[in-house]
Amino acid sequence: MNNALNQLQPYPFEKLRALLGGVQPAADKRPIALSIGEPKHASPAFVAQALTDNLDKMSVYPTTLGVPALREAIGQWCERRFSVPAGWIDPARHVLPVNGTREALFAFTQTVVQRSDDGLVISPNPFYQIYEGAALLAGAKPHYLPCLDDNGFNPDFDAVSAETWQHCQILFLCSPGNPTGALIPLDNLKKLIALADQYDFVIAADECYSELYFDEQSPPPGLLTACAELGRSDFKRCVVFHSLSKRSNLPGLRSGFVAGDAEILKAFLLYRTYHGCAMPVQTQLASVAAWNDEAHVRANRDLYREKFDAVLDILAPVMDVQRPDGSFYLWPKVEGDDAEFCRALFETQHVTVVPGSYLSRDVDGLNPGAGRVRLALVAPLAECVEAAQRIRAFIQSR
Repeated sequence: MNNALNQLQPYPFEKLRALLGGVQPAADKRPIALSIGEPKHASPAFVAQALTDNLDKMSVYPTTLGVPALREAIGQWCERRFSVPAGWIDPARHVLPVNGTREALFAFTQTVVQRSDDGLVISPNPFYQIYEGAALLAGAKPHYLPCLDDNGFNPDFDAVSAETWQHCQILFLCSPGNPTGALIPLDNLKKLIALADQYDFVIAADECYSELYFDEQSPPPGLLTACAELGRSDFKRCVVFHSLSKRSNLPGLRSGFVAGDAEILKAFLLYRTYHGCAMPVQTQLASVAAWNDEAHVRANRDLYREKFDAVLDILAPVMDVQRPDGSFYLWPKVEGDDAEFCRALFETQHVTVVPGSYLSRDVDGLNPGAGRVRLALVAPLAECVEAAQRIRAFIQSR
């Protein structure tokens, strides 16, 4: 067996099940889950229709590179969304469809990491646990950068030592962040690109929440935006990950893409060819329809905006909680132990949320998620409002 498997920690939801196991929640209250970040809004009907219309493609072996129509739709979307000059993105070289970003983040790490005793994969802390598991199974060491309130819940990249950057092979970014919802400023992205050039590491930007934001006039910038403003037409050392799961409420479609540095993607394509994870053609053609439409994405944002407004009105008077820059999470501070808070909330109010400490790692005696909880506002509006009212009652009763 692969010895690195012994280094993997339980997934946060395994720990949450153990925390709540044996607890008998209030029988007079229906369960409301704000724990798992699974979109609950309706999937676009036209995407389902495109999938149905192409079911005859199930008889066709898909290619790992994907059909040209999908790569072209993705390339054009990137140009529109991130102000990339027309023609910079070559769909045949700079775009690779993937079966959702979770699979891609893991496989990408196996492609890029050169096994060594001192190679580092750097990520924010708290973080999406795939970053850590992918690093360990690739033979690298995870290195965590705390995301604290006093730095806007972003890592303090200026505090990272030159020695750490020298050993860095991949820098994972998540913007807007999971669970904090914090956006990495454009100037910081440009500074990180300069550091990647100086120390020769790859920036892997997980931007799967990029389409969940509040101001329709100010879409959040991404790593491709920074490349465009720097005139970096080769996207050297820069790779972005996007998905239809959150943007289009299509987590079950398992459709996303990786885009950026053509040389890195050439190696990633080789890895994926052996990995055997090509996207079914009917899924690719349904994805074309999703990437080519923005109306359903704007409507999706409207639904989240309504939920954030309603929930924050209820919780702000009794909790230390702020509207994030993006994503569908709230990251409030709670009194006392965050795990105990979650357990007692479940027991008395039948509302499930995630302890912040379960999404983070202790480093030098500090767990940046301790004392916080993650609330995923994915349930329908009425359920989110009811959950917020129960949380408020719970806090006031304590």
